[in-house]
Amino acid sequence: MKVIKTSLPGVLVIEPRVFNDPRGLFFESYQTERYRDAGLSEVFVQDNLSCSVKGVLRGLHYQLLHPQGKLVSVVAGEVFDVCVDIRQGSPTFGQWFSQILSAENHCQMFVPAGFAHGFCVTSETAVFAYKCTDFYAAGDEYSIRWDDPAIGIDWPLETPLMSDKDAQAPLLSEAKAKLPIWEGQES
Repeated sequence: MKVIKTSLPGVLVIEPRVFNDPRGLFFESYQTERYRDAGLSEVFVQDNLSCSVKGVLRGLHYQLLHPQGKLVSVVAGEVFDVCVDIRQGSPTFGQWFSQILSAENHCQMFVPAGFAHGFCVTSETAVFAYKCTDFYAAGDEYSIRWDDPAIGIDWPLETPLMSDKDAQAPLLSEAKAKLPIWEGQES
């Protein structure tokens, strides 16, 4: 397993060791001791799976009182996956990182608590899996607008298919009262 640090502290790209033979392939998508030894010691309490068609954009989502770190991957298809540092006071506040996640590259991305997360589907369909460090809390879900010019994400699509809630999400500058505060230390 290879763990790659990114331009955003705490955001990691994980390339698992994949074993291929004539029957197909095998890899460990998560193993507590191995991930802990690689610096990812979070405890995951919930697994989620979503299936989406090409052009769907989900995000940019976060929880404030019940922040979730997420270990994300793609089981089928391909997505353009994005996280944004939304921690007020952070040296990387408003900066984003993206990674192509696919069933072919088997890459995972760890998105720490305090970051907004989203993805868009670039294949015909995609099955997206994520492990979360806290439970989903319906009254504590927030979004940042996907096309906020102050963030400037270079999405690989112009007109996404998305929920009304995501389409009407506030800009980062409008959400300041409902953003996490940077604790002054990095993961």
